Amino acid sequence: MVESGGSGRPRPDSEESAERSVTPAPPPPTPEERPVEPVAPEEPSAADADAPAQREQDALAKQEAHGSAQRESHGSAQEGAADGAGQASDASGTTPAAPGPAPAPTPASPPSRSAAPADLHPDHPRAHTHGDPGDAPALGEAPAPSRGRPPRPPEPRGGLLMGRPFGVPVYVAPSWFLVAALITWVFGGQLDRVLPELGAARYLVSLFFAVAFYASVLVHELAHTVAALRFKLPVRRIQLQFFGGVSEIEKEAETPGREFWLAFVGPLLSLALSGLFYLALQPVEPGTVPGVLLAGLMVSNLIVAVFNLLPGLPLDGGRMLRAVVWKITGKPMSGTVAAAWVGRALAVSVLIGLPLLTQSGALGESAEDSVGMDTVMDALLAAILAAIIWTGAGNSLRMARLREHLPELRARNLTRRAVPVESDTPLSEALRRANDAGARALVVVDAHGEPLSLVREAAIVGVPEHRRPWVAVSGLAQELTDGMRVSAELAGEDLLDALRATPATEYLVVEETGEIYGVLSAADVERAFVKAMARPS
Repeated sequence: MVESGGSGRPRPDSEESAERSVTPAPPPPTPEERPVEPVAPEEPSAADADAPAQREQDALAKQEAHGSAQRESHGSAQEGAADGAGQASDASGTTPAAPGPAPAPTPASPPSRSAAPADLHPDHPRAHTHGDPGDAPALGEAPAPSRGRPPRPPEPRGGLLMGRPFGVPVYVAPSWFLVAALITWVFGGQLDRVLPELGAARYLVSLFFAVAFYASVLVHELAHTVAALRFKLPVRRIQLQFFGGVSEIEKEAETPGREFWLAFVGPLLSLALSGLFYLALQPVEPGTVPGVLLAGLMVSNLIVAVFNLLPGLPLDGGRMLRAVVWKITGKPMSGTVAAAWVGRALAVSVLIGLPLLTQSGALGESAEDSVGMDTVMDALLAAILAAIIWTGAGNSLRMARLREHLPELRARNLTRRAVPVESDTPLSEALRRANDAGARALVVVDAHGEPLSLVREAAIVGVPEHRRPWVAVSGLAQELTDGMRVSAELAGEDLLDALRATPATEYLVVEETGEIYGVLSAADVERAFVKAMARPS
């Protein structure tokens, strides 16, 4: 069996500007308009507390005075730029992934602590964030709890690493040891009837058969892997599990023809292995250990090939059926829906039909022999197989829906508007500037306007309001690394891959020219991811 994750090709999305009716909240009072109250428990004496508070108030007063002088020296040109930014804060747009309008970032010239800086890039259209910006919490307020699973879960190892053929890690899941013990027990019971002289050694022979059988399954999965790499499709890993193996192909085949061959090579190689074991069995004397092992491997590989050719997802035959319907209709989603529902019908057939076939003797045993514990085991095996097929078909539908909506996740539309601040700017002043500009992110820059770090939203929320005038933004910022700079043009699976490569809470979004566009929050991407999964196909 083969599982694959994938991505659809990005579709252009329309962005229509509309006038927002939400009146922006008035900015909080500046440090001059409200007295600063020091925290009593942190001050050993009144004299010690008054001194830093007075120095801070004097510094803020000088800063505000200097800012007023600068604003007057800039004249009407500065006021016109501020008015333009204020009008832009009312612009909004909608995309398929966004439930409502939100302000867009506009980068700015190098900041000045003495004046509220303009947005980053006022010539850019506003970016769109999730939810109505009127409903979104202001910077510094606790965000609403997110629902759903993040799009960047931690990468699971997948079990015991056995090697990296063709550069692809191969893992043995813990459940394999359970199925190996089960095969050893069942096959050992059969050997007791065929080769009773082996005694307890039959279980060693059975264990060897279990390992050899799963080696054949690994060859089956390597066939899928080689074909995927041949088609330039990345393979995340191969995992040997309870019922076979899984080749996790990260992208979808670009054409139905490639999808068909990608699925068909696995059963084809299993058939080839069955033929090889048949040829190797010819010169071997029947009733010997080599003869029994070769016969068992021949039959088991034949069963693997035939079972995987059944036309229902998540089996290889289901992927082949999906490719055929895709070719006929021209729609990958139509092929997935058809193959998934056939897979669910196949699951019901296995649940009901496998015990009936066993009881009828069609599988080689008489009805008299299939009683008691054997009947229970057959029913349990049928139930497990049916559950795996049914669940796999449902997962295939969900993955197809995700691939269909992934292009709606665009970094440009999800980016928060940001304002630049210097590292020694008090948090209260930085929040005032952000609220004045309608921004929801802070970028710490140097004297030349080059970004240094991003102020973490969670850290801002954790600072009590009465302490914010004494806390510098540099103490709440996360230093920028190369992986925390993402292009504004990223979308869909490319965007998720970029975020997955460097886990963080915020990312700096830049234009192709290197200019700052804004800040992308991982929480916003998560909400967009969950909303895209919930949208009807």
